[in-house]
Amino acid sequence: MTKASYPIIGMSCASCAQTIERAVSGMDAVDEANVNLATEKLTVSYDDKRLSPKDIAAEVADAGYQLELAEEKETFAITGMSCASCAQTIEKAVSDLDGVETANVNLATEEMQVAYDSDHLTSHDIVQAVEAAGYQAQTKSTVKREDKKERKDAQIKHLWRRFVGSAIFAVPLLYLAMGDMVGLPVPSALDPMAHPLAFALTQLVLVLPVIVLNHEFFTTGFKALFKGHPNMDSLVALGTSAAVLYSLFSTWKISQGDASYAMRLYYESAGVILTLITLGRYFENVSKGKTSEAIQKLMDLAPDTARLVREDGQVVEVGVDELQPGDILQVRPGEKIPVDGEIIKGQSAVDESMITGESMPVDKKVGDSVVGASINSNGSFQMKASKVGEDTSLAQIVRLVEEAQGSKAPIARMADKVSGVFVPIVIVLAILSALAWWLIGGESWNFAITILVSVLIIACPCALGLATPTAIMVGTGKGAENGVLFKSGDALETAQEVTTIVFDKTGTITEGKPVLTDLETYSDLSQEEVLRLSASAEQGSEHPLAQAIIEGAQEANLVLEDTENFEALSGRGIHVRLAEHDIFLGNAKLMADQGIAIGEAQAQMDRLAAEGKTPMLLGRDQELLGLVAVADTVKSDSQAAIDALHEMGLKVVMLTGDNRRTAEAIGRQVGIDQVISEVLPEDKTREVAKLQGQDHKVAMVGDGINDAPALAQADVGIAIGSGTDVAIESADIVLMRSSLLDVPTSIELSRATIKNIKENLFWAFAYNVLGIPVAMGLLHIFGGPLLNPMIAGAAMSFSSISVLLNALRLKRFKPSNQEVKA
Repeated sequence: MTKASYPIIGMSCASCAQTIERAVSGMDAVDEANVNLATEKLTVSYDDKRLSPKDIAAEVADAGYQLELAEEKETFAITGMSCASCAQTIEKAVSDLDGVETANVNLATEEMQVAYDSDHLTSHDIVQAVEAAGYQAQTKSTVKREDKKERKDAQIKHLWRRFVGSAIFAVPLLYLAMGDMVGLPVPSALDPMAHPLAFALTQLVLVLPVIVLNHEFFTTGFKALFKGHPNMDSLVALGTSAAVLYSLFSTWKISQGDASYAMRLYYESAGVILTLITLGRYFENVSKGKTSEAIQKLMDLAPDTARLVREDGQVVEVGVDELQPGDILQVRPGEKIPVDGEIIKGQSAVDESMITGESMPVDKKVGDSVVGASINSNGSFQMKASKVGEDTSLAQIVRLVEEAQGSKAPIARMADKVSGVFVPIVIVLAILSALAWWLIGGESWNFAITILVSVLIIACPCALGLATPTAIMVGTGKGAENGVLFKSGDALETAQEVTTIVFDKTGTITEGKPVLTDLETYSDLSQEEVLRLSASAEQGSEHPLAQAIIEGAQEANLVLEDTENFEALSGRGIHVRLAEHDIFLGNAKLMADQGIAIGEAQAQMDRLAAEGKTPMLLGRDQELLGLVAVADTVKSDSQAAIDALHEMGLKVVMLTGDNRRTAEAIGRQVGIDQVISEVLPEDKTREVAKLQGQDHKVAMVGDGINDAPALAQADVGIAIGSGTDVAIESADIVLMRSSLLDVPTSIELSRATIKNIKENLFWAFAYNVLGIPVAMGLLHIFGGPLLNPMIAGAAMSFSSISVLLNALRLKRFKPSNQEVKA
């Protein structure tokens, strides 16, 4: 029996606890279940051979509550994979472990992301499962990024050396084997007609170094085959082994006096195939490296060292990885800021374009926060480190991009299923087609061997395995370059299906902070005097509208007067005493209560209200002095972003708690298709669900805590980067630059990436669907040529490289609104 405790979410009373207890106690293999309402935990004793934590969680969910498994997410670096079949093998081996929630292997990044129950499983168990499947795994925390890059560079160099070494022997081998057939001069001592044994033995001597240099195909290929999950290397090993073994048989027959077997040698096919596939692997690895350049560019932004100010005032240079929160650092002009923190001495202008996209340096003074990897433009300052290591903004951006690149898009599932059974099917087809030509077609054993080798060599599961992850890597990397962080492959795919974009108003379409917009005078006072009196009166108020008026006066350098007897009049405005006068500031109802006629000001108020502004009248004693208007102004790029979305054929909806009149005014100003106003924060989710119920694929764009549930409800949640952590956590896409122009960019990039994936998958499937029948001799049936195994090997290598090159085309992606941003 196993005893475990799990947190329960959703309980509100003792009845809830009883419901869960009854549900879990009624399960087979459960001995005892107790729910503690105070600690909100379920303690359960059960037979772990018959029941898993997932089963208990499902039962609790059926009862209407949520059981939180002790789920941990970890990334592992995988070595030893050669194709999509390898990735599928590892996924299956890890997924079969009790306690694993999900396991995703990315062939392009050579990484595996695992979500598992840490109460029942350890990372060591997962590593052992991978090793049992015939591969190697390391937790990513133990693999430094520098080490991984060095290992990849070493692998690329190793493949190149292997290719050059193989080519040195394969080129003369090919010349010797084919020279006589195409009329090229061959040394008389090696003439196949005059000296067949020397001809055969020389080829054998030339092919052996190629086999030794490429022994990895055989060791990994046969190992995977004997374990029951053959991969790409298995196909190469079987095909070339068949060619070499038959050639050895032919060499023996020649030694026995049968010179006709000199024309039945396949040494050159084995040698050239191994050499071409090694060259293909080299190009594949170089291309894979290019797909992850975006991550490298992000990491290169961070400086390696920092100037640490010690307690005695001495400044020493230390590695950034040695810094701790609370350390005092000195930053000189032109240097990169090492970590996130706060300025405690000095001031400067800081270039934060790498995070915010703001091209102009931002002025920073004591108390202002600064972001690691941004550039100090001119002044020198001291700062206190607040976030270091993996907690910095840059590190979190890198982590988000890496997680997205390691995730899978739903579109990849079909390719995964095919990859899982691809290699065994190809082996069966190769054997059946060879036997069919020999036994039924009446062809020679020599012909059958050609068919067997060609089918085994031309089949390419690599193209299937690389089609999706390479495009996702480039797409998410390109997104990061453009200030758009996709948090998963799901988000990247779903974004291109969106038909409706829902914007929150405050802080999203508008600045989220009211500012002074209009001043009118209805007396002999100047506009400055109307503003000075209004601001003086509002000094006792904490209301955001009051602060906007005061800030407006401060910007105009007006000197405010002291007031007395401040009185807030609910729903109407304020009243103060200033220089023996009664001053009133508020709406038309307040003026009417005081007997102040507003006359022509009413039309002005109606016009301003229709524009989404809040007008306030200023009265002194019985006289109307003037009018001030305040508004939450529209962001400079809101109109352009909404126009871009309309050009893309999307419907734009604005969701706000504001009154209908103000909301519709803002909506008209920026071209919103549908305005939903006077919505309480808790009702935003319902409004999004209502749109989804009308067959809309909805993306929700927001920035506040009150937007988080709606962001989670939407098909795609898009958080403004300057928003709250809660909103960013609930979203699927994060806009780092807080620019609404990045909303159409995210949709455009999603469309471009999924189009690229579809092209890759089409090519990968089409290549195999057309190539394998040709290798099986389909054209030969109708009098066409028979596929040479060497051409099959070249075609197989080209298929993988073509998929990678197509994915790399995404690097040329540029947002259509780039000119507007500039």
